[in-house]
Amino acid sequence: MKHIFKKYGDDAKTTLLLLHGTGGTEEDLLPLAAKIDPKANVLSVRGNVLENGMPRFFKRLAEGVFDEADLQLRTKELYDFIREAAANYDFDGENVVAIGYSNGANIAASLLFHYQNALRGAILHHPMVPKRDMELPDLNGKEIFISAGKNDPICPVSESEELQSLLTGAGANVQMCWLDHGHQLTMQEVESAAKWYKDHI
Repeated sequence: MKHIFKKYGDDAKTTLLLLHGTGGTEEDLLPLAAKIDPKANVLSVRGNVLENGMPRFFKRLAEGVFDEADLQLRTKELYDFIREAAANYDFDGENVVAIGYSNGANIAASLLFHYQNALRGAILHHPMVPKRDMELPDLNGKEIFISAGKNDPICPVSESEELQSLLTGAGANVQMCWLDHGHQLTMQEVESAAKWYKDHI
């Protein structure tokens, strides 16, 4: 997968996995990584799917309707890539924290739903429930931050609340950050995520 890797140094404990939104690239969330943890390694990945020329991490059938078969395939692809990158770049594959926005947050959530050891924690900006009617792995000890807009036309409040409930039900420690905004990524939620990260990771 096309990506950027930045190694902070031999004493970096955490690697931040950056996952952009629809139409983004591996460059988009680099400023967030610097704000969240400037002493972490960074693995920023570009989605392998194109929708009308816009990179995404998995196909969708319509806005808000995921192609579940492709999502499962792409989730495994990303999981395998992270494991390979950990070996190639010599970072701790058990200490990866995802930062995802929109489509990127959705595949980060899918990693949590499918693979117990994929992530230590995650910052999910405007995510949706990646898959329903499945048994989640034991997520006890996982730290999750979710930011959501009360006026988000793509991701309604009920969607965020359901995701929080599913993750909490699997044992994760979830903190919600509600914003009086829509689907855009705001500095307010980035700053809230940075504070949460300092307290929980």
